[in-house]
Amino acid sequence: MKTILTGLRINSDLQLGNYLGAIAPMVRLANAHNKDHRINFFIPDLHSIISNIDGDLQTNIIRNVKYYLAAGLEINDNVHIYRQSYVPAHSELNWILNCSATMGELNRMTQYKEKGEGKSSVNVGIFDYPVLMAADILLYDATYVPVGEDQFQHLELTRNIATRFNHKYGEIFTIPAPTAEQAKAMGQDDGKGIRIRDLTNPEKKMSKSTPGENSKIMLSDTPAVAAKKIMSATTDSVGTIRFDMFNQPGISNLLQIEALVTNTPLQEVISTWSGETSYGDLKQKVASSVSTMLAELQAKFAAIPDELIYELFASGEKYANEAANIKLLAVQKAVNLR
Repeated sequence: MKTILTGLRINSDLQLGNYLGAIAPMVRLANAHNKDHRINFFIPDLHSIISNIDGDLQTNIIRNVKYYLAAGLEINDNVHIYRQSYVPAHSELNWILNCSATMGELNRMTQYKEKGEGKSSVNVGIFDYPVLMAADILLYDATYVPVGEDQFQHLELTRNIATRFNHKYGEIFTIPAPTAEQAKAMGQDDGKGIRIRDLTNPEKKMSKSTPGENSKIMLSDTPAVAAKKIMSATTDSVGTIRFDMFNQPGISNLLQIEALVTNTPLQEVISTWSGETSYGDLKQKVASSVSTMLAELQAKFAAIPDELIYELFASGEKYANEAANIKLLAVQKAVNLR
């Protein structure tokens, strides 16, 4: 039985781009394969403390797991939800894999360069976290690790570290599938992840950290607030609706959002609106669709008790510790620590 593994972002509240680009596709993937794959949803709390956390970490953990359940995640014996720091094998394998990674590889990581740009010093966790990510994956023999484009480089590093380790010590680790195959597993035939654009500057992706409340729709926004943000979204002066991310990114972003929140094929939405001239009508339709989706999601979210999340942690962490400790022991024996 192959393993599909993903981490749940918990440093802050989630926005529409997180939901449409990660949560909803991952839930669909998990529900489609939870009979014949192990589905590992882990909470990367060790990763989270390398940077600032908006709000309370424990509150964020419970809230963001609830969003996955509210999105329709089905739970069965093959679906496991666990906290990273509750499985000590992650930290120990991180150290052992550090001895197979190189400074040159980590120095080339784009995210490390971006986070360190203009700073006199950067904490070691930011530098080393791609190796911890490798440990998260390799402990469970994960074949599929659906990630956004910004994590493709780290996934390739995981593949390199695992290949190097296996070459030296024997076939210990399962090598995750290549990044293009990972994206296709999430339903992205072009080999790229979904990228929802900033509502005020559609040249950029939607992000919680972007200044300006109207730039993003938070999952905690009321449906009315979300609709208002859609109505104020930046478009262009072309005057005709076309799907063209290069020349009309704002309009194209609205078409993409409409397709995703209504679960309609993008090409069908494009065909419906192509050639129309009323940007206002398009905004009204997208605003209504987003409002309906948010209202339904928030109602399901509110009905989920905290106790259910802790029950899922108890069973998930039992499984994770058992599986991770078996793999860790094999690694320890390979390097002659046991």
